[in-house]
Amino acid sequence: MVDAVTEIWEQGCMKTPGNEQVEHRETSLIVRFPGPRNVLSTSWLNGGYREDLVALFNHQIPLETCDACHAGGNVKTYLEGVAESLSLDPGTTGGLITRAEMKNAVMVSESFRDLTICAIVTAGIDKNGGRAGDPASYYENGDCFEPVGGTINTILLIGADLPAYAMTRALMTATEAKVAALQQLMARSIYSTGIATGSGTDMIAIVADPGSPIHLSDAGKHSKLGELIGKTVIEATNAALERETGLSPASQRDVLVRLSRFGITEEDLWKAAVMAGSVDHASPEERERFVQFLRNWAREPGAVAQVAAALHVLEEAGWGLLPQEVARDTIIRILRDGETNIPAAGDQLLDCIIAMLVRQVVREFYTARNPCRSQISHP
Repeated sequence: MVDAVTEIWEQGCMKTPGNEQVEHRETSLIVRFPGPRNVLSTSWLNGGYREDLVALFNHQIPLETCDACHAGGNVKTYLEGVAESLSLDPGTTGGLITRAEMKNAVMVSESFRDLTICAIVTAGIDKNGGRAGDPASYYENGDCFEPVGGTINTILLIGADLPAYAMTRALMTATEAKVAALQQLMARSIYSTGIATGSGTDMIAIVADPGSPIHLSDAGKHSKLGELIGKTVIEATNAALERETGLSPASQRDVLVRLSRFGITEEDLWKAAVMAGSVDHASPEERERFVQFLRNWAREPGAVAQVAAALHVLEEAGWGLLPQEVARDTIIRILRDGETNIPAAGDQLLDCIIAMLVRQVVREFYTARNPCRSQISHP
């Protein structure tokens, strides 16, 4: 079940299934503990493993503050100031920061018997989504931090007592679940052609209840606890991304969106059509008509399926799972769309995809304008 945190804006605060109090304060979300809690977090403020924290907060940092901190600010000092502004003790509070808005936070709960898991997530991936192993953005020098443009922040509340090593396993499982959510959405990395595995600034806090009568020692994927962690984090991450950025299965159902991961735009396809001599004339009016047709065509489920399949073959070749020549022949078969006379489409797989797409789109573009025209005029 997904509970949008907009309810908190109306009510001021609400309680989780584990009786933690979640409170909204303008650009911050506060989670107050009803009793002792063990916390494992990536926070600069009281991060790592702690048994003395009484609250956590998730805070949207203003862009101007981001810029100022980037010029020489200290993350811990900034978070201490945020804690004090929220009337929290900086010595017993952990804090997460993001550029995502708290109004787009999502809370998801899952239960099995007496065990309840609750995930509270804010998420953005459109500005700094990246894939593990992508080129770095900076080399740390001192205690400064860069402006955060997205960030997936997760607070995971576990209604059970876990030893420290199991909490670490829970962090691993939650991270895998976040990656699975991004994979299902085909969320792009900004820094490569790969699927994002997160943003460069993601943060997480795992919270366990040492006073719970439920004592668990495994949070891996084979355990029920691991299953509940996976379900809550995937659902909350998906919902938070849609609320914050509009990223969703529906938004990804677009050929142009899929091609953007490889740096291909509608303008590139128009230029390729002109260079191939496939359009009748390259006037601004013809370009406008072509682009409008292209945008509509790109939302056709059949076209998305074809392009998605071709791009996946391209990636498998890039990973060394398929020989280049086999991949090229397969891409042509996928995109030929009934054509029997296929001209040379380039040796590079991406060039091959572009050439095949241009032929298909141009043919359908002119056929739509003149139904009697069964094939494109120019080879």
